[in-house]
Amino acid sequence: MRKAVRAIVFKDNNLLVMKRNKFGNEFYTLVGGGIDAGESAEQALLREVMEEAGIEIADLKLVFIEEAGEPFGTQYVYLARYLSGEPALDESSEEMAITKLGQNLYQPVWLPVAELPNIVMLSENLKQAIIKGMSDNFVGDAKTILSGINLGYNS
Repeated sequence: MRKAVRAIVFKDNNLLVMKRNKFGNEFYTLVGGGIDAGESAEQALLREVMEEAGIEIADLKLVFIEEAGEPFGTQYVYLARYLSGEPALDESSEEMAITKLGQNLYQPVWLPVAELPNIVMLSENLKQAIIKGMSDNFVGDAKTILSGINLGYNS
């Protein structure tokens, strides 16, 4: 089964997210993607966040594991400290190539955390876990497993 990583990154009361418009269906996901062969989850996360958002992060802490089912697999969700950068797709990224085709769009953005409860996020379970985590400073066991239907993670 596939394994992937996702990042929870805050800056000035904003959450880093990937705004998606997939053939007219608008939603948000956390930035991240698949773990390549020979790569640790942490290495994959640093790479994916740089490719998809141009953001440098550090101090990774595993906070959630989401079993997203086929074909998405297991999502390892890390809380990460923002270091630098502003959201932008890397010109050579797969997401930029797809976006240039015009109907399946990726746009990394800072989302005000106050808007989080009102957005469509994949997955809803993960969105609720982030909201709860913000209230308790993500204290708890990293083995928190979020189960349920994942409607469309795509790295």
